[in-house]
Amino acid sequence: QVQLVESGGGLAQPGGSLRLSCAASGFAFSSYPMNWYRQAPGKEREWVATIDTVYSTNYGESVKGRFTISRDNAKNTVNLQMNSLKPEDTAVYYCNTYLYRYGDQWGKGALVTVSL
Repeated sequence: QVQLVESGGGLAQPGGSLRLSCAASGFAFSSYPMNWYRQAPGKEREWVATIDTVYSTNYGESVKGRFTISRDNAKNTVNLQMNSLKPEDTAVYYCNTYLYRYGDQWGKGALVTVSL
């Protein structure tokens, strides 16, 4: 059974930092690229970042230079370090991967709120 479980969301002030983690199980984690998406209230889900199987990374323009995605294949986790947070980063953040046999897999999400 494939599972993606996000943790680490919460409240941060503008300019602050938060770190999200996603614990993966039920598939060969090291063999798959991993993604973070987010969905702000009233908006469509937005791609945030990707890390592939050789640790290459890509970021959406809105987070480039502020967010860092990383993975630990020994622990089957993917992380998102979020710095210089802005109110517009407020969203539910989702961990995602695409499995060849089972398609898109999503976690339940972690709420990040950036506010004074």
